[in-house]
Amino acid sequence: MTKISGRAAVVTGGGSGIGRGLAEALAARGARVAVADIKLENAQKTADNILKAGGEAVAIHCDVCDREQIREMQAAATAALGPITLVFANAGATSFTHLMDMSDADVDWIIHVNLMGAIYTSRAFLPGMIRAGGGHVCATASMAGLLPAWVPAHVPYSAAKAGIIGFTMNLQLEMREHNIFTTSYCPGAVASGMKNNNGSYRPQRFGGPEPVAEVKFATSDTTHSDLKFYMPADIAPIVLRAVENNRPFVFDHADQRRLFRETYASVVEACYDDIDAWEAEHGTPEGNPTGAALVE
Repeated sequence: MTKISGRAAVVTGGGSGIGRGLAEALAARGARVAVADIKLENAQKTADNILKAGGEAVAIHCDVCDREQIREMQAAATAALGPITLVFANAGATSFTHLMDMSDADVDWIIHVNLMGAIYTSRAFLPGMIRAGGGHVCATASMAGLLPAWVPAHVPYSAAKAGIIGFTMNLQLEMREHNIFTTSYCPGAVASGMKNNNGSYRPQRFGGPEPVAEVKFATSDTTHSDLKFYMPADIAPIVLRAVENNRPFVFDHADQRRLFRETYASVVEACYDDIDAWEAEHGTPEGNPTGAALVE
């Protein structure tokens, strides 16, 4: 079990949407919360909500695409609240533009804010968590990362979110000796406001803020049309329960189990059927006598 009450937490992208929901839920459960966001005024609003409710919080500016800003945020959060042992790497951005219609800066931004931001944030806080004797990293991935063929015109986003899943699962192997656990949160559909506000969060190094959100639906063939979008305040307790129970994943739409089964039961099992058939016809290859080393 991962205890929440009495511990210090950081939530990136905590100024709005899912991040605000997580930060406020953490504070309600007795955690001290550092709210980090690229828009300081949004982070301050979340922190003010927590303070008004009787909790403890501090707002910190941070662009998670920038390693140095993350280091500065880590130092400020620790100075204000003590050792941070709960890390919610939640900051993200989205895009529904076809890959070949995106600029290089578009692609780089989506990959950096979603994947590298989670990795940079985790690396900054892990040493302190190790010294403290344990902790938990919860990174916001997506059902688009778990099921990359789920939503079209989502290529860099799906790749980045799939990367978060791989990152957290492998990080768990490295950190288990330090009593540090990981969770990938895969939102199915949450009314976060990210699509409408996306362009205003874009850092200068990736072209700067856009007056209109950079997100556009490049095709009508999306599964978003029939989804029920939940409120951040409603999904936050679901995420925190998974963190408390050290679950490797947390989902928020039970009815999406069918998409998982359709994707992996039909597609992956069919691929195993293919290799079974190949081996039945041709046999299995001889193993390399020198293992992974290829001797010419």
